Amino acid sequence: MNTAVDVILIGTLAAVWLTAGLLADGLPTAGTALLMRRRARLLAVLVATGAAVFIAVPVATALTPGTSSAPLAALLPVVPALIVLTLGVRKLGWVRRGAGAFATAPLAPVPPALRAAAAHPLIAAPLQITGLAAIVALPIAAGVVDLPGRGVPSTTGFAGLVAVALILLAVAVIAIGIRAALRHSRLAPLVMAPLDRARQRVRAGVR
Repeated sequence: MNTAVDVILIGTLAAVWLTAGLLADGLPTAGTALLMRRRARLLAVLVATGAAVFIAVPVATALTPGTSSAPLAALLPVVPALIVLTLGVRKLGWVRRGAGAFATAPLAPVPPALRAAAAHPLIAAPLQITGLAAIVALPIAAGVVDLPGRGVPSTTGFAGLVAVALILLAVAVIAIGIRAALRHSRLAPLVMAPLDRARQRVRAGVR
């Protein structure tokens, strides 16, 4: 068993993705377009680093003699990570390019549309879920949990903890998703407010 290597790999995975999740959570609160652009760039770097760690898990375990639980543990956070890499990165690119449009006015306030885009649930939520899933995978990597199917009966060891951890993870996923959706819904009306005022002025002029 390469327990130390497994823990380091999955621990690094959790640290990178949790850091990205925290940074994404603060993306909509950036005071200026310049600050939002910097955060978006750093977030893109963290996502790329997190993807590289996923690739490093099977490579490192293949080069290290002995059995390893890291590849199995990495399967838990890989699903939300795929959502980040397929959908979240595209949304983040829109935010980065939108903030970059204000390069000539770095101290300009963030427009409501850009702030609402930065709060899109597909940016922060999958990142945070990936980090949480990696934390849940740490006991598997550390060998604390004996999983069935590898010569271990389902009633042996701490396999029951896996079910409990998955239930808690599911509850956390729902909570994160609801929070992200509510946050986005609060910012979205601000995008339409200037249009509504303009329409009211036009109607008043017509009358």
